[in-house]
Amino acid sequence: MKKKLWVLLTLAVATLALAGCTEFEQPISAESEGFWNSFIVWPLVSLIDMFAGWLGTYALGIIAVTILIRLIILPLMVKQTKSAKQMQEMQPKLKELQAKYSSKDAQTQQQYQQEMMKLMQESGVNPLAGCLPIFIQMPILIGFYHAISRMNVTPAYDLGSFLGVHLAEPSILFAVLAGLMQLAVILTGPPVGDNPQMKMMMYIMPVMIVVFGAFLPAALSLYWIVGNIFSIGQNFVIHKPWLNKKK
Repeated sequence: MKKKLWVLLTLAVATLALAGCTEFEQPISAESEGFWNSFIVWPLVSLIDMFAGWLGTYALGIIAVTILIRLIILPLMVKQTKSAKQMQEMQPKLKELQAKYSSKDAQTQQQYQQEMMKLMQESGVNPLAGCLPIFIQMPILIGFYHAISRMNVTPAYDLGSFLGVHLAEPSILFAVLAGLMQLAVILTGPPVGDNPQMKMMMYIMPVMIVVFGAFLPAALSLYWIVGNIFSIGQNFVIHKPWLNKKK
């Protein structure tokens, strides 16, 4: 768990470094230079603008691009949810190993790690499969933030509003909706059981999204809302949460 957190932290720092944080309030165009602008921000801006031209509003353009991105990474998300389900099913066996190798000396812990890896290989579980979608989504999420922020200061674009909410400004309503949708994703996912880390994540993630959404443009909260609706539908297909309730 600690290694995974360090990997995610390192990725976040690297992504922020690539993002060019000093540029997020500058206008964006095809002439904007740099790897981040050329391969992340401008393609997202172009996609949002293209779908907005087809559908009539930037809100619908953002929704369409969100759905498109989720469809592209759907195989990874399915792999992540299946991996999480397999990990949940392995918990009794992992607890048996922890009890068997409870001693904290180096040799015992090395044996425990070897047995755990052997168990995962036999079960076909890849512990890194759960991290891969996060690796993919983090640059996209930050790219969306940059794209929306920079479209907002570019005279050629007017994000407008959706359901009476101005997309270029923060919205408490959309932030709360995004947090509730994130909670629904967790509740419809694999059972948390007695895992303290998962229980903590269950409460922290929705709160973090509400806090961030309260200060970020409502268009980003809209991205979270649509993406989480997609995840809820995916969880219903894969995890069948109503069966877990009966159990």
